Amino acid sequence: MALATPEKWQLVAWQKKDQQYLRIPKEWLLKYSPSPALTNYLDVPRKCGILDAQDLEITEKYDATALVDSLAKGKLKSVDVVRAFCKRAAIAQQLTNCLTEILFDEALARAAHLDAHLAAGNPPVGPLHGLPISLKDTFKIPGYDATVGLAILAFKPATTASTLVDVLLNAGAVLYCKTNVPQTLMALDSHNNIFGRTINPSNTAVTPGGSSGGEGALIAMRGSVLGVGTDVGGSIRIPAMCNGLYGIKPSWQRIPFSGQESGTLPGHGKLTIPASAGPIAHTMRDLELFFSTVSDQKPWEVDPDVTPSLWLSLSTLSSKRPRIGVVRRDGLIDPLPPIQRLMDETASALRASGIEVVEIDIAPLFCQCQSLANALMGTDGGNHIFDLVEATNEPLSPWLAGRLARKAPKTIEKLQALHAKKVELENAFLKIWRDEKGPIDAFVCPVAPHPVPPIDRWNGVSYTSSFVLLDYPAGVVPGRAFEKRDMEGEMPDTKPLGSWDKVNRELWTKVDRSVYLNTALCIQVVAPKLQERRLYQAMSVIDAALRAAERTTSTLHASAKL
Repeated sequence: MALATPEKWQLVAWQKKDQQYLRIPKEWLLKYSPSPALTNYLDVPRKCGILDAQDLEITEKYDATALVDSLAKGKLKSVDVVRAFCKRAAIAQQLTNCLTEILFDEALARAAHLDAHLAAGNPPVGPLHGLPISLKDTFKIPGYDATVGLAILAFKPATTASTLVDVLLNAGAVLYCKTNVPQTLMALDSHNNIFGRTINPSNTAVTPGGSSGGEGALIAMRGSVLGVGTDVGGSIRIPAMCNGLYGIKPSWQRIPFSGQESGTLPGHGKLTIPASAGPIAHTMRDLELFFSTVSDQKPWEVDPDVTPSLWLSLSTLSSKRPRIGVVRRDGLIDPLPPIQRLMDETASALRASGIEVVEIDIAPLFCQCQSLANALMGTDGGNHIFDLVEATNEPLSPWLAGRLARKAPKTIEKLQALHAKKVELENAFLKIWRDEKGPIDAFVCPVAPHPVPPIDRWNGVSYTSSFVLLDYPAGVVPGRAFEKRDMEGEMPDTKPLGSWDKVNRELWTKVDRSVYLNTALCIQVVAPKLQERRLYQAMSVIDAALRAAERTTSTLHASAKL
């Protein structure tokens, strides 16, 4: 019986995976595969024997801010730091399939050059001197592909760099890997036909998120200390939530975005909702390190879309006792019981820390954002993406198969009407930042109306895409882990608000709730347009309040056991 002739996309995928495998040194390959019964991979790097004591210390004891300080002072060598993270990224790749392009050899050569630069008595190249940074696959690095999960874009290495790539290199960073994404960048999981599916390292039954899911999984594995993703519907914030990390989606004019591969035609971003680039990290101060560093490089001189403004010149919280709003629902999808409980706990923690909490109901406006965002994201009808997919007879990923189809492009008249509605909403939303008692500095709301869901089960993105539509900077702060007590509670016996709400309820009524155990419960923080420093400060005080509440709870539990 004759074997079927492989499709072109299959041949491309086999070649790309072979290329990827050969770029990992043999001594960094795992000697065994994890047991199928193992659902949490976070401890594997410590136990697999590939990382030595110095590797473990570098990758686990430091955040990015501490690393750049030690590197600048010569306490650590870049080549040691970069090698440690390359090794750990290799382990993470074998466990979670989180990488696309591997740049280990080039990264180690650059690290050695930076060490020699310091040894010769020169000052650090920049504020990120010698620091390894990972990037989402969309960023172009000369000599490497930016496939965004599409076979037709493979083996077409970039000849020019994305603007942010040059900015980071000029600041002294070492780029050592790019990370996996969903096919077409339009899914909320991270699966494509070239590199396969990325796995959540803390719970293999749930999603690592998308579209920056490879970044989320890699950073969760501590195979990266600071990574850069992109966000047009929630693609930084969703992986941050799924992996219990900190992340910020800025307003699109804050961080250079030009020169990336998005699978769309040039100029498309000007007709739709612009995406933005931003950091994912383990600590709040690493987020500020990223923003202050990029700002200090004056990226507006090389990217006309970036607003000229230094980090320290941006507005801050209005008072020493900030006023934080609490938004509990969007009027489109009601949060499930554990998310409602998390919002209650967050409000209580803020009040206990002396922060003024203002309950605000913006559902009448909030519920209008999702459909408008969806309409603006599909201005070309998805036709160019389908041209790229069909060029190699490539099938759509499972999550996309029932959701993505060719449509007629929007007419000029339709686009004009959509943008007019967007302007109307932007003006209406300005009113939420003030009430009769004064300005609201920022507000908290859910990242999603559900916990981290099983693979390919992420529901609507109204809680994240709305703030892309409005161009509000928004970030994620980890709360706590999902516990057994969070499995309690039922939704009211009322008619769902709509189709999205119906599907969301099924994540509670038709799922074994134990799948959520030990997954991360996170909150979202939102600030006004182009107020990233104000957002960062609000996230910092909220993070401090949550950590204080966590310590209090731990103390009470310990006392109860005595």
